[in-house]
Amino acid sequence: MEPTPDYPDRSYLPPDDDRDRRYLPPDDPDRLFLPPDDDLAPNRPGEVLRTHLAAHPLDGPALFAARLLGRRPVQDEWRRRLAAECAVGAELERLSRGGWHVLHSLPLPPGSEISHLLIGPGGVFCIATECVRAARVRADATDVHPGRGRRPQPYVRRTRQRAERATYALTRACGFPVPIHPVLVLIGPHHIEQLPPEQPGPEPPVDASPEGNADVPADAEAKGDDAAVRLMAGAQAVTALGALGGVLTPTTANRIHTLARNRHTWHGV
Repeated sequence: MEPTPDYPDRSYLPPDDDRDRRYLPPDDPDRLFLPPDDDLAPNRPGEVLRTHLAAHPLDGPALFAARLLGRRPVQDEWRRRLAAECAVGAELERLSRGGWHVLHSLPLPPGSEISHLLIGPGGVFCIATECVRAARVRADATDVHPGRGRRPQPYVRRTRQRAERATYALTRACGFPVPIHPVLVLIGPHHIEQLPPEQPGPEPPVDASPEGNADVPADAEAKGDDAAVRLMAGAQAVTALGALGGVLTPTTANRIHTLARNRHTWHGV
């Protein structure tokens, strides 16, 4: 019989055959007893950025060096990204009243992370947050094109890759398939224009009309070779995910959430 959420594959073991309580079947009550150091549920949005800011405060020498070189201190960029992470995280937390679970700052070795993981009636969503200094952007299957004279950024491809790694990690831990949908939230732009996959990404015209069929003010999809990345403009756009349903039962969502919050679930992915 094929493994399902209600009948998981109890014979599954991780590659290293580690037979401790971290990899017991998801219906085993021992899964509830996580050591505090292994529980990722208390993580706040932007934990990595908070660590960077604490370890590298903007003191006199750093500020003087940045001004001497005519550059903005890197701490300014970290603060801007942290504000974006917190804004998206706050909107996602509001969905908990509708039966959704949200986790923040899940570590992906080596040195990467999933900004937010949303689990609930509509499925599981891997949500990335990126700041773009542009009112209008274009996106193709791999990159976001912020505008004239600026390099494309591989935000779409990066979001898809993290969702694929999360799918592997949770499917391995749960013992049944856990498809995860990638979502990219862009903070800054008001409009996202979707480009065909074969298009190289021309610069957006300054006088483009917001009524154009290609303009997507809040939600679009960038289709790649595998999963389609849902594109959203602005933190409030993520609340639209709360209207989705009919995919996971509360029991299955709880199982996935319990294993997703275990730090060891994300080892070796």
